[in-house]
Amino acid sequence: MSKKVIIVGGVAGGASTAARLRRMDENAEIIMFERGEYISFANCGLPYYIGNIIERREALLVQTVEGMSKKFNMDIRILSEVIAIDPSQKKLTIKNLKTNEIYEESYDVLVLSPGANPIKPPIPGINEAKNLFTLRNIPDTDAIKSFVDTKKPKSAIVIGGGFIGIEMAESLHHRGIHVTLVEAADQIMGPIDYEMASILHNHIKSKGVDLILGDGVKSFENQGKKLVLQSGKEIETDLIIFSIGVRPENQLAKDAGLKVGERGGIQVNEYLQTSDETIYAIGDAIEVVDFISGKPTMIPLAGPANKQGRIVANNICGKSEKYVGTIGTSVAKVFDMAVASTGNNEKLLKARGVKYEAIHIHPGSHAGYYPGAFPISMKMLFDPETGKIFGAQAVGYDGVEKRIDVIATAIAANMNVIDLKELELSYAPPFSSAKDPVNMFGFVASNIMNGLVSTVQWHEIDNIVKDGGILVDVREAEENQLGFIKGSILIPLGELRSRLGELPKDKTIHIYCQVGIRGYNASRILIQNGYSAKNLDGGYKTYQCVFSNDSSNDCIAQIDDSGVAKIDCSTGEKKL
Repeated sequence: MSKKVIIVGGVAGGASTAARLRRMDENAEIIMFERGEYISFANCGLPYYIGNIIERREALLVQTVEGMSKKFNMDIRILSEVIAIDPSQKKLTIKNLKTNEIYEESYDVLVLSPGANPIKPPIPGINEAKNLFTLRNIPDTDAIKSFVDTKKPKSAIVIGGGFIGIEMAESLHHRGIHVTLVEAADQIMGPIDYEMASILHNHIKSKGVDLILGDGVKSFENQGKKLVLQSGKEIETDLIIFSIGVRPENQLAKDAGLKVGERGGIQVNEYLQTSDETIYAIGDAIEVVDFISGKPTMIPLAGPANKQGRIVANNICGKSEKYVGTIGTSVAKVFDMAVASTGNNEKLLKARGVKYEAIHIHPGSHAGYYPGAFPISMKMLFDPETGKIFGAQAVGYDGVEKRIDVIATAIAANMNVIDLKELELSYAPPFSSAKDPVNMFGFVASNIMNGLVSTVQWHEIDNIVKDGGILVDVREAEENQLGFIKGSILIPLGELRSRLGELPKDKTIHIYCQVGIRGYNASRILIQNGYSAKNLDGGYKTYQCVFSNDSSNDCIAQIDDSGVAKIDCSTGEKKL
């Protein structure tokens, strides 16, 4: 006997479940309820349509009700809100939002894909702000675009420096609007760590965007025309985009007695079943397992939601397919740059008390001798004893997501950081180097694990110097003149062997170069000559990302394959 399957919610999770279910079972009765008017749309593309980067609204509509109904032979009911679930009777109560009719529908299997709502806390004046918008769906998009098209705002404030906030800031800037980006934390893009985000901070400011960090919203005044921050700073604005995060839409599940986690996510087992085995849940509303730690977490991403929909459909049709967890791999465009990450960041590892080692590298996107190579700033976190990869981050202009995707694959395959050395990745000078940046992570990590080098981090070096530690800059004099760490002494690498007598053997010698390559070579020279040495991980470039924020300088720091920086101030191209 065929099953009657009801899916609550469309878009990534619900629509994927429905399509896969029909392919697996031609006889199943499939009903999809969607509270809104659109069942499947490219929600990740919404900011770019507002910014006129995506020109056609129809391009956002992945599936229409008519098209999906005919193609997959299913009953799709839009503008229909499921207002109650009775698990004991396997019945739903539905409200037709066009007619206000309320009726019941039975089910054999139920799939919940309600998504997540934008967080909108009770800040004074927020409900009176007529120019304030959140962005979740097509109607939100239409409202923002209509406001921009008709009101033609000259200024906008984007509150929140996550994915939506950054994309909206860029899109509004693209429309010629002066943008102020406000983030209560000390950095944007929470999935990456502070020193990596600092690269983006400088880039965003170089585009003329006012970036305010570490300052939250206190109140909205004059119907949203004025924003007052916690610091007391006041900003006049024509438009406000509020994007501080999302909260799982779980009320329906809670009212039905389904279990939810501490952060509100609907709890599911490895087969994506809720506490009622005939009810599945997927997407942004559920609590998932962190693939790295095995602990429960919330990671609202489109990719996992689509995969979960496919798994649920398979399991409804009798398979026993497990969802093994979410790694949290993501990428975002930030004006001319890309930022990508996978796995856990340093903040999370510290909070959990996990022992880890951090490494930073700055390889080229492809071979340095082939025109058009740009450095990628990369960070990896791993277990110094087992080599387990905890996570990785990258920021740059080209080749960023490619490397993070390789590392995400390595994590999923339970490879360790040493295995990265052995990966055979595609190479030709226009696309990569013979030693790909992913391979370089393996080389650097293995040097640390094998005791060939010890490192010190960017946030530690100033205090080391302040406390009387010795810091040697092994770059060339020309590089040193362009910027150096205060308290360091200059001994270029080529002169180090002949000047060893200038360095004491009873103290640790700390070394830095531009990106860490020459610093490693210097460390090996010193160690084999009886010195104690530590290399500044990531070199001056990592340090400079945090402590130098001159976003007005158009000079380009071209770093060749040996790690030497050469400055070109004759062009206003991308600054590295």
